[in-house]
Amino acid sequence: MKLLAFDLSTRRGSIALAKEEEILCARDWPNDRRNSAPFFAALNEIIREHGAPETIVVGLGPGSYTGTRIAISAAIGLQATTGAALTGIPSLCAVSDENEFCVIGDAKRASFFFAKISGGLLLSDPELLSENEVNDRILSITTIAVYSSDELPQFAGVTLRFPSARLLCARAQSYPQNVTRAPLAPIYLREPHITTPRTAQN
Repeated sequence: MKLLAFDLSTRRGSIALAKEEEILCARDWPNDRRNSAPFFAALNEIIREHGAPETIVVGLGPGSYTGTRIAISAAIGLQATTGAALTGIPSLCAVSDENEFCVIGDAKRASFFFAKISGGLLLSDPELLSENEVNDRILSITTIAVYSSDELPQFAGVTLRFPSARLLCARAQSYPQNVTRAPLAPIYLREPHITTPRTAQN
């Protein structure tokens, strides 16, 4: 089975094609949410060289809302033309191949998210914490690594690392219980905020 995975949730884009447990090809590039050309160029090149996938795996974030939506939309379009199965996995699960690790990230509004991955699975929804709460949480961790895809120099001992499409392939095959079936949606750190238009005054 050919499995195509890609992730656009951070500033590093990633795409990979696997057959069984072998990675046939993989690409990584600086990901600019205002310019999707490198992603679509890599996607077209892989399909041209290796043919259509049988399964598509998309990183669902959390992270860049725009990037994740582009990835999901591309996957839906590709599924429509190829008939491939469509699935998604939390991008955080593909940051490391370790059995257990934590990931933190900038959640904006002076807050940060904290998540723990164990056995290849995201144990629960990412928590929203203050800077002091994240520091306390990091200080309490002594045996497992902490990663982030954001530059966060205020947190000591955190390693910069990005989600990998290679690991998305591996996670999808090894931990099917972590897979989300279509319809897919980004992982939100907060409920979507909707602003209703003001009523016109007479």
